[in-house]
Amino acid sequence: MRPPLLNPLFATLTSLSGVGPKLEKLYRRLLDRDSPRVIDLLFHLPAGTIDRRARPKLRDVQPGQVVTVKVTIDKHRPSPPHRSRAPYLIYASDETGTLTLTYFNARRDYLQKLMPEGSTRYISGAGEFYDGMLQMVHPDRVVDEQGFANLPLVEPTYPLTEGLALGNVRRAIDSALARLPELPEWQDEAWLSREQLLAFSAALRSLHRPAQPSDVLPESPAWTRLAFDELLAGQLALALVRARMRRQPGRGSAGEGLLRARVLQALPYLLTPSQQRAVDDIVTDLARPQRMLRLLQGDVGAGKTVVALLAAASVIEAGRQAALMAPTEVLARQHFNTIVPLAAAADLRVAILTGRERGRERNDLLERLALGDVDLLVGTHALFQEDVAFHDLALAIVDEQHRFGVHQRLALTQKGEAVDVLVLTATPIPRTLVLTYFGDMDISELREKPAGRLPIDTRAIPLTRIAEVEDAVGRALEQGQRAYWVCPLVEDSEKTDLAAAEARFKELQKRFGDAVDLVHGRMKGAEKDAAMDRFGSGETRLLIATTVIEVGVDVPEATVMVVEHAERFGLAQLHQLRGRIGRGAGRSTCLLLYKAPLGEAAKARLAILRETEDGFRIAEEDLRLRGEGDVLGTRQSGLPGFRIALPEVHGKYLGAARDDAALILSRDPSLTSPRGRALRHLLYLFEKDEAIRLIRAG
Repeated sequence: MRPPLLNPLFATLTSLSGVGPKLEKLYRRLLDRDSPRVIDLLFHLPAGTIDRRARPKLRDVQPGQVVTVKVTIDKHRPSPPHRSRAPYLIYASDETGTLTLTYFNARRDYLQKLMPEGSTRYISGAGEFYDGMLQMVHPDRVVDEQGFANLPLVEPTYPLTEGLALGNVRRAIDSALARLPELPEWQDEAWLSREQLLAFSAALRSLHRPAQPSDVLPESPAWTRLAFDELLAGQLALALVRARMRRQPGRGSAGEGLLRARVLQALPYLLTPSQQRAVDDIVTDLARPQRMLRLLQGDVGAGKTVVALLAAASVIEAGRQAALMAPTEVLARQHFNTIVPLAAAADLRVAILTGRERGRERNDLLERLALGDVDLLVGTHALFQEDVAFHDLALAIVDEQHRFGVHQRLALTQKGEAVDVLVLTATPIPRTLVLTYFGDMDISELREKPAGRLPIDTRAIPLTRIAEVEDAVGRALEQGQRAYWVCPLVEDSEKTDLAAAEARFKELQKRFGDAVDLVHGRMKGAEKDAAMDRFGSGETRLLIATTVIEVGVDVPEATVMVVEHAERFGLAQLHQLRGRIGRGAGRSTCLLLYKAPLGEAAKARLAILRETEDGFRIAEEDLRLRGEGDVLGTRQSGLPGFRIALPEVHGKYLGAARDDAALILSRDPSLTSPRGRALRHLLYLFEKDEAIRLIRAG
């Protein structure tokens, strides 16, 4: 149950005076919510301020400066009849000079009522000089003596959407602030006074009614207070999930390592030190009676699939089963193809289940799975389906976790008793984001690439030199090499991305004939696989693709990667694409084609890629350049981004929030103390109330 004190904040926006269905539609777009509530509006923080504190005499007004001047209205000069485009002019003055107020498409009766001749008015806006005369076009505010007494001298400005005026938002926020209750304090009082932070309600009021422009900066005490609240809510929710996982008894699954040894013998190389450490940590976790929840993040080509297979071999040796789930069919089949030859060496029975397996073939597979005749099942979301039943699932391995919702993290674990979870990601994630999204997990990192991998020669080339790039690709193909050519993402439209790929395919096919093939996201699974197989076997040697090849595609013979319009891709995505080459013994080249002139951010992205292949460093830079939502691909995948905390400003508080959450739960695991009850309000405010249900569920 939500604490009743919060009910006014969870009322719909239409409960505020002046917000009818028409405006609510615009607020839906602005706040990115299907049915926005009062709290959503209060969390829509200012982007800046208008500072009206400067009150010079007319002779001292500087061009472009926002000022508030006290003047006498001398004369109105309406637009001449039949010349509606001519401006309506009002002449005003003080003892030091004159001011012309200019209005276009003005209503005469309205202006004469607002500024009668002979009256004193306070006018606020930006002054400009025109033909040597001081003028103000459409002033922001015109008020009399009484209005001036109530005029906020520092006014917030907000991000807006088309059709929604600043005045609408300000009035709605004033109405929302009137509903703001005084809430019990959930933060540690000593910490608040040391950091000199305001109470929650006072912080919201300070941001929406600033006394000075610095009050609305992200580093201000008010914004910092709300950001820390958001970080603490997130860490507390993760800690409650983790505590529940820990409370639920696990089942130790420890083989003696015989199957693992057979897999290792079949590998054509030795494990890297970080692979070995990750395997040791996982095997130790699996043997414990608590449930494992571990994140394995590795750089491109660092060998996560092998670590996952060794983890699976441990539970299979103990007589149980494992499942590996990937977000796309291409990736699931890629894992399957990597695993099968290694599994064969250890006599492991591996099967694959995607949306493509149907009818009798699917029924036979499900029967074998339920009987325990399949040791490791690889697949896509199809593994969640109700009729998929395991004989004894011990380990769920989830690849590219951030492409699945957090609910799905738990759904696969319902397929067995006390299932251990290993999450893989090929996107190195900056530390602040690891703590934010995977704070309920233990972490293993794979930082080295397998021995013998050569550095990739990365170059940025303007699109005007595309003919030279085609020639270079032609030379590589003549030498028997294979190449990818990735076409751009234009906006977020799959059609245009596809159109670009098809056009490039036709053009290059004219030149290179049957050596060229095409793969894109709109193809049927079987068509995609056939194209990948042709490229993998060398039947075709130049693959034109959209970003479907971003993760998991492994063709060691491919040594050239061309990315067209590289300026349109994010850093992490470019790093992933580059990681498709350099996987074999040959030297590899990555050519980033860009359209000049480059913006500052695009220039920085391409420079970093040329400088380093360290995915962890690239991830930190990507966060700095783009913000957390884009780094994790969460704009599409529905992972909860921050609404208030900015990682680049408030990330330094994440460790404190995590420590505080751990301390709170060690003292008050059910949140029943006075501070614990106050913290329940916090979890509801930041929509982490699922965590409260976990407390109730025990």
